[in-house]
Amino acid sequence: MSSGTKSSGGGVFLIGGGWEETVVDVVHGPFLRAARAVSEASGSGSGSAPRVLCVIVDEGDGAEQFARYDAALRKAGDCTPVPLLVPIGERFEVGAVTEDVAGVFVCGGLTPAYQEAFAEASGPLSALLLERGLPYAGFSAGAAMAARDAVVGGWLVDGVAVCPPDTAEDLEEIEVRPGLGLVPFGVENHAAQWGTLGRLAAVVAGGRLAHGVAIDENTLVEVGGEAGDGRARVAGRGQAHSVRPAPGGGVLVRSYGDGESFPVA
Repeated sequence: MSSGTKSSGGGVFLIGGGWEETVVDVVHGPFLRAARAVSEASGSGSGSAPRVLCVIVDEGDGAEQFARYDAALRKAGDCTPVPLLVPIGERFEVGAVTEDVAGVFVCGGLTPAYQEAFAEASGPLSALLLERGLPYAGFSAGAAMAARDAVVGGWLVDGVAVCPPDTAEDLEEIEVRPGLGLVPFGVENHAAQWGTLGRLAAVVAGGRLAHGVAIDENTLVEVGGEAGDGRARVAGRGQAHSVRPAPGGGVLVRSYGDGESFPVA
């Protein structure tokens, strides 16, 4: 990976959103298997289900949102999801990742609020994940946060629309803010469903990102982990769309489906 980016030692699992039950094992299962490996290696599991910290920026319905993730994760594999509800406007504390936690799952919601919640903890959290070899999974906003430079929302570039306004995350002009630095590329989510590929293309074309990946719903992009070969692997029902600058201007987009991979850098 490029300079300044620290991969989670246990792998990074980026989920583009979506709640399709028929592929829940495909999109969540690899993360849970990585968490189980950590639990068994540390001896903390003692044969029990790995404990997964589920971080939710709480906009008032955090308990109800956690119930959805809890059900999806348990359906995908044997695990014990542990909720951490961070009230909107407050900060995530790295100390919440206790010794018995085998993986960190950052959930979805308002992406700028997640960026604000993790802004002060991004360096310490990345270092902790690497030191302890913990896998990181991000769902929608949580996937966007894994990037070194996170696309957090907006729908305009100099006042010109590049994606539907409903995807703007309460922002007007597109904003790119510091993320966790677990992957070197920017991440968009709900690509086919929300039309966010256009936003990512605009950011890359404008020189604000050297590489971006837009992920469809019910689709996983896995980086690092056991393979650690500098490639990102795609699984699930949709596609991951890799966006890079094109020679002479514009962008090149290549789309990858289940079982395919592409270079991370």
